[in-house]
Amino acid sequence: MNRIFYMLSVGTMLVPFVGTTEAQAQAPKTNPAPAAPIRPAAPAARTQVQQVNLAQLMRGTLFPESNIIFAAQNENPDDVKPAPDPSVAVNLLASSYGKWAAVENSALAIYEVANLLTVPGRKCSNGRIAPTTHADWPKFVQGLKDAALVAYKAAQSKDQDKILDAADTMTTACANCHNVYRETPTLADRCK
Repeated sequence: MNRIFYMLSVGTMLVPFVGTTEAQAQAPKTNPAPAAPIRPAAPAARTQVQQVNLAQLMRGTLFPESNIIFAAQNENPDDVKPAPDPSVAVNLLASSYGKWAAVENSALAIYEVANLLTVPGRKCSNGRIAPTTHADWPKFVQGLKDAALVAYKAAQSKDQDKILDAADTMTTACANCHNVYRETPTLADRCK
């Protein structure tokens, strides 16, 4: 039988260094049972640190993206002239990915960013934990995602009448949550 003399560390796995005694070397050879595969240890659980509070997430993503949808109500995105250098345009409608594609992309971004509203531990701008565990929060987030899909389909149709309806749906979805958690007498009362 082989003896393990010592263990060598290779990366994060321990690899046995196997040697044989003189008696083992002279013993008849048999086919031993296959060794169990070495499995690496499970990675340590990561703690997700929230760098962005709820207000920053809204202002940096949902606010500008929804404004693209709202802007398409007043001006047909096909009529927006490209910026002098579309690759650095701050108006997404005039950017390299402008016109109706910008409205589509903004709607899809809202849909995806809505998932970030459900991340546990995110704080509101007043330091309170965002109400992600409240019974109404998932409904409000789903309402936002549904509104984003309505806007996406409207943008695909390139029909401003449909964008008007989609913008109304988006306004309602935002107001449903804002009326409960944002529109409070003081900043300290938000996210209760």
